[in-house]
Amino acid sequence: MIVRNSANSTSVKPVPRGLAALTCEATFRNDHKYSRGTQVFWEGEPAEYIYQIKDGAVRSYKLLSDGRRQICAFYLPGDIFGVETDDLHRFTAEAITDTTVWIAKRHGMFEGRDNDLASTKNAFELLLQDLQRAQNQLLVLGRETALERVVYFLFEMDRRLKKPTVIILPMRRRDIADYLGLSLETVSRSLAVLRDQGIISVEGQRREVIIKDRKKLAQVTLAWGKSKACIHERNWA
Repeated sequence: MIVRNSANSTSVKPVPRGLAALTCEATFRNDHKYSRGTQVFWEGEPAEYIYQIKDGAVRSYKLLSDGRRQICAFYLPGDIFGVETDDLHRFTAEAITDTTVWIAKRHGMFEGRDNDLASTKNAFELLLQDLQRAQNQLLVLGRETALERVVYFLFEMDRRLKKPTVIILPMRRRDIADYLGLSLETVSRSLAVLRDQGIISVEGQRREVIIKDRKKLAQVTLAWGKSKACIHERNWA
């Protein structure tokens, strides 16, 4: 595990609520910092820790046999990742931007919870969130059109970021494409369709997305299927 510790953070601190629900540890030492593009852990590495994002963002991915990258999940502030049912990590986790995480030892999971039903319930709820994200990705990968996948992604980010005025995406379009199982060009063309229909606008180096009409965005896949409109090529890549 590659760890970047804060040089000025050496005191013992309380474990964040999310990690405390999964482990019996009451304290941890230091925030752990990862610069953009740094691996938090590698696929096949021993799963010794559980992680929670304080700030920044992380992607988990697997390299396929043909060299392509499939991104399995994006983790945002407050999200927990690195929870495994086996002793090894199934995916590689990498910081998308400069990221700070809290870390707790995995060995304490569910120990001493026989009479602590509230903590057990909280722990299962956190694990369920990760499972639901995985299930949602399976659903979106099964959708017929690229536009439907991109619309799903925007709704997912909108929901997870609490419907902000501006969705500031930490990931690049290449990441979005690898998450949705699409090409970079297809993601850009789909965003162009939504922009041309006045449903979204894209600002600030193309990472700031404003959803102008959430209701229309929800209806766009049905309208798309009926009209069979052609997605025009856009040089957004």
